Amino acid sequence: MPRQIPYIVGTEGCERFSFYGMRNILTPFLISTLLLFMPLAERAGEAKHVFHTFVIGVYFFPLLGGWLADRFFGKYDTIFWLSLVYCAGHACLAFFEDSLKGFYFGLFLIAFGSGGIKPLISSFVGDQFDQTNKNKAKVVYDVFYWMINFGSFFASLLMPYFLSRHGAAVAFGIPGALMFVATIVFWLGRKKYIHVPPAPPDPDSFTRVARTALLAHKPGQARTGLAVALFGVAGAVASLAMAPQWGFVIAACTALVLLLAFGGIGTSMQLERARGLHPDVAVDGVRAVLRILIVFALVTPFHSLFDQKASTWIVQANSMIPPTINIFGSEFSFVAAQMQALNPLLVMILIPFNNLVLYPALRKMGVEPTPLRRMTTGIVFSALSWIVIGTLQVQMDGGTPTSMLWQVLPYALLTFGEVLVAATGLEFAYSQSPPSMKGVIMAFWFLSITVGSLWVLIVNASIKNDAVLSNIGASGFSVIAFQMYFFAGFAFVAAAVFGWYATRYKMMDNYRSDAAPAKA
Repeated sequence: MPRQIPYIVGTEGCERFSFYGMRNILTPFLISTLLLFMPLAERAGEAKHVFHTFVIGVYFFPLLGGWLADRFFGKYDTIFWLSLVYCAGHACLAFFEDSLKGFYFGLFLIAFGSGGIKPLISSFVGDQFDQTNKNKAKVVYDVFYWMINFGSFFASLLMPYFLSRHGAAVAFGIPGALMFVATIVFWLGRKKYIHVPPAPPDPDSFTRVARTALLAHKPGQARTGLAVALFGVAGAVASLAMAPQWGFVIAACTALVLLLAFGGIGTSMQLERARGLHPDVAVDGVRAVLRILIVFALVTPFHSLFDQKASTWIVQANSMIPPTINIFGSEFSFVAAQMQALNPLLVMILIPFNNLVLYPALRKMGVEPTPLRRMTTGIVFSALSWIVIGTLQVQMDGGTPTSMLWQVLPYALLTFGEVLVAATGLEFAYSQSPPSMKGVIMAFWFLSITVGSLWVLIVNASIKNDAVLSNIGASGFSVIAFQMYFFAGFAFVAAAVFGWYATRYKMMDNYRSDAAPAKA
């Protein structure tokens, strides 16, 4: 095992505690403290808007972090300097607990820092291994995933307690201190790391091949694909023009989705025109990426459901009866945000259960749990969790006192869906993408999480429309219960389309062979 690995693993454990520590108390803090100037009925909706805008930033900035590392500074320097930005963001949350602008600026810095280093840490781990010890890499990645959930579990339990007992400055300051410790630990290993220098520009990169395909002209053939891509550009411009009405985040993210969707369709229509101008392997790699993007697009509804456990589900739990336990003669009552500790706890249980019990049992029954089957099933389970959470809301709307413990069932269903979708999705993306395109695929995976939060923002914005509210009122459900059932239906439709596409998707095997030499 490389001697430098403990430094990276220690960094990851502290960083994940810091991120989930602040993330899991963000919604309750906004509702109870920072948004008190707003009418009570509007606070929960605004808190959800702020939370999902933050999530969009966290999963958008990996594009920038990966580009800076790959083209200019290398992974180590990019991680280190963005970690300092990350620390500054935590400091802003602690110091500006009463200042809206100062607090939001802190969220921006955390999104920039956390998002920027997100695609680099795992690949930096891979840089530390070569052909002589690559078998140890899987052990480290398993430890990594375990550390993520370990940090998230204790952060979810402890930070809501510190927020309620000691205030925001302490509750946001502790994650900041852990992030500073993570940065110091990472810096201490600087002389032991293997540093892979930035790669020179690739003449056969994804964007260059796509541009060649769109602009190539063949005698006697129209450039229909270019017209489709330009339609996407026009739609993106129109979306940005709607920023005053929609808000900048919704307008900008919608513009990005339009560019990717129509640009991808247009590129696919004319991709063969790039053959001969670029190596066949590069052209085939772009086609593989475009096929994978369809899978990612169909997974975005899952992300819209999953991330709302830290917003919508907390809002619901605030209106429930908190469970109380007796520890050594002292009464301890759970707060709403602490329910999120169930997610990492269940992840640590379900991953070994699936690998050691469930999947072998399915294989004995003659059912192979392929990645696409797992992901389809995971989306279905996420939808089921929202059926349950919506039913709990209807019960509460009817005046029935409901214990917070009832949320255990939807948390279990959603976490099972997460294990089947999120963990499998990374495995699927790696195996399907050509070696030269793996970085591109990881960036698009993070973008799919961004788009998931975009759907949440769009739905939340739509319920401010009087006509929409009138139709919801006619349904007999409250606004929040209607939204819950809507998201469940959204995921069921996505699962059906995903399952249909999965039957037509031809699986590839793009793992590097043992005989292939490692590249520095």
